[in-house]
Amino acid sequence: MKKILGLAVLATVATAGVASAEGTVTANVQLTSDYVFRGVSLSDNGPALQGGVDYVADAWYAGVWGSNVTEGLELDVYAGITPTTGPVDWDLGVIGYFYPGADDDGAEFDYYELKVGASHDFTDQLTAGAAVYYAPENFGDTGDATYWEVNASYEITDAIAINGAYGNQTIEEPNGPNSEDDYNTWNVGVGWAMHGFQVDLRYHDSDIDEGTDIANYAYGESSHDSAFVVTIGREL
Repeated sequence: MKKILGLAVLATVATAGVASAEGTVTANVQLTSDYVFRGVSLSDNGPALQGGVDYVADAWYAGVWGSNVTEGLELDVYAGITPTTGPVDWDLGVIGYFYPGADDDGAEFDYYELKVGASHDFTDQLTAGAAVYYAPENFGDTGDATYWEVNASYEITDAIAINGAYGNQTIEEPNGPNSEDDYNTWNVGVGWAMHGFQVDLRYHDSDIDEGTDIANYAYGESSHDSAFVVTIGREL
């Protein structure tokens, strides 16, 4: 359940890669102290090794990304287009979330989301935006789900930026039929580039209450506790 391309907002790693006439291919690797996705730890409050490959052309992108999670491996495959209309930059895409070997007879864990995102550069330093993600059949056969967020980033220098996001996740059946529930989540952090690496220090939190249907959907009480997360990444 990657914070792709949005959801927990990470500072962008310095650009590197292999350019071609059609576009640019980049690879990346990260080590994080906790894989937090929309306010919920997916790595049992422990570290995760992550990485991916992206292809970016003038008007579209595609990529693959992976991470260890509490019960094995997550593999995300995504693609989208990035048109611009006037002052607004759009991100229209689809994301597939796959958990190899994790499905059983009782639930289908693999799912996909449709994404509509928009952002605007208000100044050379300040960017703000919003995004909506919709899954017609959410993780674990829990019905449809919608996540929206607003986000912003401010570049203090060429090497340091602060950014954050506030979002809401609604799930139709997080704890079985007739259990629709939602929660709010937020994060704020600072990222900085040094010696070819990108370091991100981030605070994550949510308003999930223990005993609710959403809490039962998460990985136990500790999975939605507030957390400070350190991530170190590098383009390859």
